[in-house]
Amino acid sequence: MHTPTDAAHDLRHHGDAEVREGGLTDLAVNVRAATPPAWLKARIAASLDTLAAYPDGRAARAAVAERHGLPVERVLLTAGAAEAFVLIARALAVHRPVVVHPQFTEPEAALRDAGHEVGRVLLREEDGFRLAPGDVPEDADLVVVGNPTNPTSVLHPAQSIARLARPGRTLVVDEAFMDAVPGEPEALAGRTDIPGLVVLRSLTKTWGLAGLRIGYVLAGPETVAALERAQPLWPVSTPALAAAQACVAPQALAEATRAAHRVAADRAHLLAGLAEFEEVRAVEAAEGPFVLVRMERADEVRVRLRGLGFAVRRGDTFPGLGPQWLRLAVRDRATTGRFLQALDQALTLVGRR
Repeated sequence: MHTPTDAAHDLRHHGDAEVREGGLTDLAVNVRAATPPAWLKARIAASLDTLAAYPDGRAARAAVAERHGLPVERVLLTAGAAEAFVLIARALAVHRPVVVHPQFTEPEAALRDAGHEVGRVLLREEDGFRLAPGDVPEDADLVVVGNPTNPTSVLHPAQSIARLARPGRTLVVDEAFMDAVPGEPEALAGRTDIPGLVVLRSLTKTWGLAGLRIGYVLAGPETVAALERAQPLWPVSTPALAAAQACVAPQALAEATRAAHRVAADRAHLLAGLAEFEEVRAVEAAEGPFVLVRMERADEVRVRLRGLGFAVRRGDTFPGLGPQWLRLAVRDRATTGRFLQALDQALTLVGRR
């Protein structure tokens, strides 16, 4: 379903707002728990000895390029994926942008801030929030889609996304959570045969670096050059560059793979627990490190959960969703067990139906 943009959703609301008060068990933010690991902290700390020099991103850029089998001209390092959305909105010639929702709201917010009128394609619950390429207007010259999509956790087939490519169209695929999917079977990162493809990756989720701000863009050399011209000088700090180089090394990739398998097992445990509640319906196709759930009076349940010590992400700020939706980050089995007990109490407190 294609709809024009409206201002009914708070596009600037993010999960961190749910945990700012502190003291809550965090199921609102999709950053892997117990990160960054000690070895990564040590690499970042070692970079502090060179802070007197201006950042030099050549080694990190080359490491990212090697990780994806690309020439360095196809890589741009950014201060997290969020900076990349701003660069795309401001640096590329765009006349008819369309964002596939529900998904991360920052791409639309960035486009709107840059003065664009943004169209929306709303994926439907009854279709499992799955993408049908024909839903996207043919005249869209920029299309943004997440894979796996935040907050639905749906992993779209790479073939379906690739079918969105057109001559004269920029196809932006947000793969911020792809490294949390074992084997990354539907990844487009590294592909050079799809016209107009721009892939965004984040290193903040798997490695717990949200406070450091590091991500990257993979795109054609002309697009990378246009985005780079829009960046300020030295946009990525020396510690962030050290982290980027470390996180794409073979040993780190192996650790990320092991973590992805743990997340898949922990997600299955969470989904099995949620299935015990008649009042709760989860998007079963979840493949990311989070799960989207629907229940009546979800806003009241969320408040009750806070009183019981748990923060979860409200869903009504995502276009295409309403107040009956919540997003839950996948955590370890012990944390999930405690959460499910709290959810049972919260549902009782608001009155089961």
